[in-house]
Amino acid sequence: MKISKHLVTVILMLTWVFPSFAQAKPKLALDTFFNSVSFSAIAVSPDGGSVVICTERADWDQQIFRKDLWLYRDANGRSLIQLTQSGHDSEPKWSPDSRWIAFLSERKPPAAKDDSDDEKGKHRDKGDKGEVAQIYLISPTGGEAIQITQGEEEVHAYSWSADSHTLYFATRNPWTKQQKDDYKKQWKDVVQYRTAERGDTLFSLDVVAALAHHTAAPAKEQSEAEKESDLTPGARIIATTPLRVDEMATSPDGKTLAFLTNAINQREEKYEDVEIYTVDVARALPSTSSGQALPANAGVETKPRQLTRNQAVEGHIHWANDGARILFTVEVGDTTGPYRDLQPHLYWVDSESGTVEQWSKNFIGPVEHYAVAGAGVLASARIGTEVAAYSASQPGQELQKLNGWAGTYSILSASIHSPRVAFVYSSLQKPEEVYLADSPDKLDQARPITSFNKVLAESDLPQGKPYRWKADDGTTVEGMLIYPPGQFEAKHLPMFTFIHGGPADADGNHFEADWYQWSALAATNGWLVFQPNYRGSTGYGDKFLMQIVPQIVSRPGKDILQGVDALVKDGIADPDRLAVGGYSYGGYMTNWLITQSTRWRAAVTGAGAVEHVGNWGNDDTTYDDAYFLGGRPWEAAERFHDEAAIFQIDKVKTPTHVVAGANDIRVAVLEDYLLEHALYSLGVPNALLIFPGEGHDLGKNPWHGKIKVREELKWLQKYGGVPPQ
Repeated sequence: MKISKHLVTVILMLTWVFPSFAQAKPKLALDTFFNSVSFSAIAVSPDGGSVVICTERADWDQQIFRKDLWLYRDANGRSLIQLTQSGHDSEPKWSPDSRWIAFLSERKPPAAKDDSDDEKGKHRDKGDKGEVAQIYLISPTGGEAIQITQGEEEVHAYSWSADSHTLYFATRNPWTKQQKDDYKKQWKDVVQYRTAERGDTLFSLDVVAALAHHTAAPAKEQSEAEKESDLTPGARIIATTPLRVDEMATSPDGKTLAFLTNAINQREEKYEDVEIYTVDVARALPSTSSGQALPANAGVETKPRQLTRNQAVEGHIHWANDGARILFTVEVGDTTGPYRDLQPHLYWVDSESGTVEQWSKNFIGPVEHYAVAGAGVLASARIGTEVAAYSASQPGQELQKLNGWAGTYSILSASIHSPRVAFVYSSLQKPEEVYLADSPDKLDQARPITSFNKVLAESDLPQGKPYRWKADDGTTVEGMLIYPPGQFEAKHLPMFTFIHGGPADADGNHFEADWYQWSALAATNGWLVFQPNYRGSTGYGDKFLMQIVPQIVSRPGKDILQGVDALVKDGIADPDRLAVGGYSYGGYMTNWLITQSTRWRAAVTGAGAVEHVGNWGNDDTTYDDAYFLGGRPWEAAERFHDEAAIFQIDKVKTPTHVVAGANDIRVAVLEDYLLEHALYSLGVPNALLIFPGEGHDLGKNPWHGKIKVREELKWLQKYGGVPPQ
C-alpha cells in the first residue's frame, strides 16, 4: 500500500507534538520488578583503577538469590566483567597491594581430579547438604577462584594484613573428630539451648603458603593430624573469644587486629555481647614463604583487649588512616550511658585509651553508610526524605554536604591511593546503579559503571514528593506521596498507607524493588502510596525518634491517622478507598491501626506482633522491646497490655492479609498465627501465608517474596475498591 506524502507529514507532526504516543514507556510489571538487581557491596581497589561489585538477583530455576562478583576496570575501555558465577559469593575485599580479591563463598568445592568415585560421591553428598562460607582468592586479571580455607566451620569474618601477605579469619572453635563423636554419642539429636554454644577462634594464614598448598594439594595426601583437626593447613591460632566474631579490621601499620563481637547465637539479648576488641598480631611467628603448611599451634596466642564497654550495639568497624583510632557506627543503644535508642551515629575509639568520641554530634539525622577517605570520612546521611553525601575531616567538624544529586546515596567506597569514590545511588525514577566519581567534589559528574536495572529504568515509573502535616501535639510530621504514573499531584485518589519497619528507618526519595518495599508496584496498580515517617523514624533528630517511648504503637499510630486525615481534608485521598499495610514494625503498626479505625477497606500485614509479652520472650532483640515499653513484662504490665492490638482486636472489621517466615524469631511467627486465629474467630475475612525456611527477611527463596507481593496486590484490588489497571 502506498502512503501519501501528506499522511507522512501528519504522522511526523503528531510524533513531534505528542512524543508520548511514539515513545510511551511500558508499564512496570511484576516480573520486571522482581528481576531487579541489588548491590550488597562495592569496593574500589587501593590503586583506584578498579571496582569490585557484589550483585544479588533472583535465580528462579534454582530458587535462590544469586550473589556474584563483577569487576569494573578502566583498562581496555572501561569494561565490566563477571568475576564469579557460582551464585554464592559475597563480601569482597582487595588486598592492599591490589593483586588479589578475597571473598567468602558457600559454593561446592570441585572434587579432586584423582578422587575415586566413592570420594566424588562424598563431595556431592556434603554439597547437597549445603556448604559453609570459606575464603577464596581471585586475581583481578582473571583466572579461577582459589579456595584457601577449609573445614566444617564457616568463616565468620576476615581481614587482610597491611602487607598483603596474611589473611586473618575467625570461625567457631573447631572440634576434633573425637570431640564430635563423643558429643553425638552422649546427646544424639538433643538441643542444649545456650549451654552447647561455642565461641570463636581467630587464625592467621600465610597467603603464599596457602596458595602453594593449593597447587600441591592434588598430589599430596593430608596428614593424619590435618584430617583429625579439620583445620585449614597452615592456619595458626592467634586468639580465642567466648563470643562470635562478626567483623575484623587490620591497622594500617599491620600490628593490631581489631574485631567486633556478637552473641554466639546472634540473638540480640545482651548489649554487652557486642563490643570492639583488639589483639596484638605483631607477636605472631614470622610468615613462611616456603609453601609448607605450619601446624595450628605454631602461632603465639594472645589475649584480646576489650576497647568498648557500653550499652550500645556497635557495627561497621574500620581503622582511621591515622592508625590510632577505630571508626564505628552504633545502630541501637547509647555509648554515653544507660540504654536508649538513638539514630545511627558515627564514632571512633582510641585504640590505646579506649576513649570514644562522636563525629558531627550536632547533625540532625543518621549516618547510614561511611567510608574512610584521606584523613577523614565520607558519609551518606539522612535529613528528612533525602540521603545525601557528606564529608568531614575530624570529629568536631560538622558534616559538609557534597555537591551531588537529589535522591539517596547508599554504599560508599573510597580508594587508599586515589581520590576516586564509588557509590550506589537511586531516586524515585532512577533505580539503583553503581557510579564512579573522580573525587568527592565531583559526585555530580560521576558516571554509571553498571546498567543492571536498565529495563526497570525504562519502565513508566511513578513520581513522588514529600508531604507534611501537624500532629495533635503540634509536632510537624513528614512522609512521602508516590503517585500513580501519569497522575502526579492528582486529587481524590485511592490511597494505600504503606508503613516502613524499624521503627528507626524512614522513607524518602529512593527506588527499591523487593518484597519489602514495593511502593512503585502499588502506585502502578492505581494507588496513591502514602509513606509516613511517624514518631520513631530517623532523619528528624534523636528527640523525634525517642518520642515513641513508651507508647510504642499508640503515638506513631496517632501520627499516621492524623496524616491520613490531613490528606483527606486536602482532597488528595479518597476517604472511601483507604488501605493500610506494612512489614515488621510496619506490621506492628498495621495490626494496631486496624483496631483504631474502621475506615480501612483492606489491610496487608507481615511479621508484626499483636501482643508484647510472648513477643518479648520469643524476639531476639529483647533489650530493645523492654526499652520501647518502659521495662520488662513484669515491670510495665499495664503498658504491655495497653499497647497491644490483641486486646482491642474485636474492633477490627478490615479484611486482612497476613504473611510470615516459618523460622522468624525477630518477630516470632506465633504472632501471625495469633492474629489469624483472632480474625478467624471474629469472622473477619483474612488469609495467612507461611513461607517455609524463611526467617524475618525473606532472603532464601525469591519465589516467596514475589508470591507475597502478588497476593497482597490481589488483596488490595479485591477489597480496596481499585479496579485492575
